Amino acid sequence: MDSFRNAQKHAGHERASGADAAMAELLELDAEVLSPYLTNVTSRLADLLDPVPARVLDLGSGPGTGSLALARRFPDASVTAVDVSPQMLHRLRERAAAHGVAGRVRTVETNLDEQWPQAADGQPYDLMWAAAFLHHLTDPHRTLTQALAHLRPGGLLAVGEMDFFPRFLPEDTGVGRPGLEARLHAVTNTRPPHEWTDQLTGAGFTVDERRPFVIRLDHTTAGPALNRYAQVCLAKLRLHAEGLLEADDLAALDALLDETRPHGIARRRDLTVRTTRTLWVARRP
Repeated sequence: MDSFRNAQKHAGHERASGADAAMAELLELDAEVLSPYLTNVTSRLADLLDPVPARVLDLGSGPGTGSLALARRFPDASVTAVDVSPQMLHRLRERAAAHGVAGRVRTVETNLDEQWPQAADGQPYDLMWAAAFLHHLTDPHRTLTQALAHLRPGGLLAVGEMDFFPRFLPEDTGVGRPGLEARLHAVTNTRPPHEWTDQLTGAGFTVDERRPFVIRLDHTTAGPALNRYAQVCLAKLRLHAEGLLEADDLAALDALLDETRPHGIARRRDLTVRTTRTLWVARRP
């Protein structure tokens, strides 16, 4: 975070805290709505790991969606969650206590671009988890090399990426021209998907799997958080669409984001989640 002079420090911390709170909500909604995906991923890791992991490291943990999923999947494991944000780690500790796993979840505040966290007992990890995290690093190769060094031989690193924000809306929303969400994604999704195979092998890992997941969920399978998840995701994209979408599309999107409108996202029953995720499972030889 940028440093501020004395009169600006408090405001700066407030803005950072607010941004962290908004991101924490988005990540928690993502994990709640896409819980079938998390279940599939952690089940696959359990199939590939022998013996069952005793030490798990969550890199860039955020509010702990991965940490808690791994603590549930591996009930005898200790989980170390690492993040640069104290607000995120505070939220993680609250959630760990609420889920009854506080005794098995340890948090470490550090910037992985600067320092690698040491294991509490000095032992290597059996499993590492890095979900939508590596692309935030200044030097991913350095972190992957460090990860290899702190992983036991035969241990696994699971790297997950979302290709882009999910889609939620029908082709014709009843507001504005059909195809609004496709045009919104066309102007905001301008970067190629992240690809980690070469980086992983270059750091010394053997890539066991590169697996795409195609996710399609309706209201029944996504659960009651779907509307809020769609609202938060589309509102975030709206911030980036200013000056990129046509004026009529921006007006239609604003109408859909208006929680008082009958066609608003908050009230709709025709939302679905359509997204893709990619999982790399890499092993230390």
